[in-house]
Amino acid sequence: MCSGTRSPPGRRGWPTLIGRWPGAGGRDAPAAGRWLRSAGRPPELVVCSPARRTRETWELLHGELAADPEVVHDDRVYAAEPPELLRVLRQTPERVRTVLLVAHQPGVQELTLALAGAAEGDALERVREKFPTSAIAVLDLDVPWPRLGGGCAVLAQFVVPRGEKKPG
Repeated sequence: MCSGTRSPPGRRGWPTLIGRWPGAGGRDAPAAGRWLRSAGRPPELVVCSPARRTRETWELLHGELAADPEVVHDDRVYAAEPPELLRVLRQTPERVRTVLLVAHQPGVQELTLALAGAAEGDALERVREKFPTSAIAVLDLDVPWPRLGGGCAVLAQFVVPRGEKKPG
């Protein structure tokens, strides 16, 4: 998505963001927001874990996003495994084309791997290797939300935006 690629007509884009916070998270979340803004993929809906760190991650990201999406803090997302995350995402209203999921490891990484039936370049290998703090996986979908399932998406991009380190 750094190149600004967009979902083909009729496809949905689904960026995911991992919400772990240790150390670098405070500078990386704003960088993730700037990346989403510059890539032209602002979410219409944000599904966020209610955990303090994921809420803080969302607030820092949102400050850089230049968009004001609907936000749902969903208890089911906290420490959820892929089947539960799928249930949550399948309830996305049909009108919504882009969802940002702010959640936890290892659920987000495992969900990304389960949904991606194909990938651009080496994105899938990189997700398998590591899904670091503030990483974004952009999955292009060709199915309605209720039919979201294994192998139904193309992993269009996997990026790890990083903020600048403060001199110390």
